[in-house]
Amino acid sequence: QVHLEESGGGLVQAGGSLTLSCAASGQTFSNYAITWFRQGTGKERDFVAGISWKGDSAYYADSVKGRFTISRDNDKNTAALQMTDLKWEDTAVYYCAADRRKLSRAPHEQDFWGQGTPVSVSS
Repeated sequence: QVHLEESGGGLVQAGGSLTLSCAASGQTFSNYAITWFRQGTGKERDFVAGISWKGDSAYYADSVKGRFTISRDNDKNTAALQMTDLKWEDTAVYYCAADRRKLSRAPHEQDFWGQGTPVSVSS
């Protein structure tokens, strides 16, 4: 069992920046790939970015590539999503998820989820 807790969301103007954090507890954090998803109101939960167990591979959705950076610190059991040049369409609840088997972009393949942190971008 891995417990994930996101933080760092909030209200920001378009063009601004936010950094989300995902703190993990429970089983060995470095055994899990970490993925960020987001879900806008009335929309499906979409892949944003993922990072491998060791942090040596990272993947991004096309919509955030070049603006968002995912990272992790296995010593501190944390992951982060640095978001820059935020756009109105980035408004959503952001979730971090853990997958022991592989780095997956599919929500249904994740093993554990956090409760989410909301991000609202004003235009």
